[in-house]
Amino acid sequence: MTNSRMSPKVDDFLSKAKKWQEEFKKLRKIVLDCGLTEELKWMHPCYTFENKNIVLIHGFKEYCALLFHKGALLQDTQGILIQQTENVQAARQVRFTNVREIIEMENTLKNYINEAIEVEKAGLKLNLKKSTEFAVPAEFQSKLDQIPALKTAFEALTPGRQRAYLLYFSQAKQSKTRASRVEKYMQQILDGKGLND
Repeated sequence: MTNSRMSPKVDDFLSKAKKWQEEFKKLRKIVLDCGLTEELKWMHPCYTFENKNIVLIHGFKEYCALLFHKGALLQDTQGILIQQTENVQAARQVRFTNVREIIEMENTLKNYINEAIEVEKAGLKLNLKKSTEFAVPAEFQSKLDQIPALKTAFEALTPGRQRAYLLYFSQAKQSKTRASRVEKYMQQILDGKGLND
């Protein structure tokens, strides 16, 4: 199956996939049947419409998935979309554990992909929570108040990086742990770096 919309980088990705290879190939065919352009982004096959991300194919230990970048805007009439974690705002995934499940859902998946394309054509956007809507743990707030340079550096970070820090600091149940996380990452924030940079 050669198709002008197929990317050699994705061919390479598929040839090296240790797990889910058959599932990835079937998902790829379904997505390409919907007329999307294939690219390799974030080290995964990503499918775009007029340079806008529509779906991504990825694999995990327990399952592989088709991730809809704006899945939260889809109607999900079949109830198959899963929010990966509570902090994921827009993306939703459909999960599979074998190729048979994908084959059985082929028509449904194409309907969802076509709906996702229509969402993009219509220019629909999700109102994402702003970083300011995420709680700032007291341990971090006191450092921001004490060290103006830290506050300035934190405010200069991208909203995504700010959210990552706030979520990471907040996830600790004990104040002592939150404080030590803040201490550990202060220099990184001052250096203008994100949590995972």
